Amino acid sequence: MKVEKSSNVKHYQFWRHNNKPIELWSNKVIQQKIDYVHNNPVEAGLVYKPEDYVYSSAIDYADQKGLLENVVVFRMFDCGNI
Repeated sequence: MKVEKSSNVKHYQFWRHNNKPIELWSNKVIQQKIDYVHNNPVEAGLVYKPEDYVYSSAIDYADQKGLLENVVVFRMFDCGNI
């Protein structure tokens, strides 16, 4: 399969342009997507728990400190007042 490069990419491209964006319209959908990303290393058999994967933000979600400083952990919206 040949992947077309974007005009602003000069050498290598890490992402695909035919992705399917998903609207994060509720806390449930947001949590599903966060869980999906954090569980990828577990599903791949690299670690037993998401927070054990060194390059994941899952450790920050587990109230521990990861490798990077100032990781913004996504917070759910309080939609009760809307």
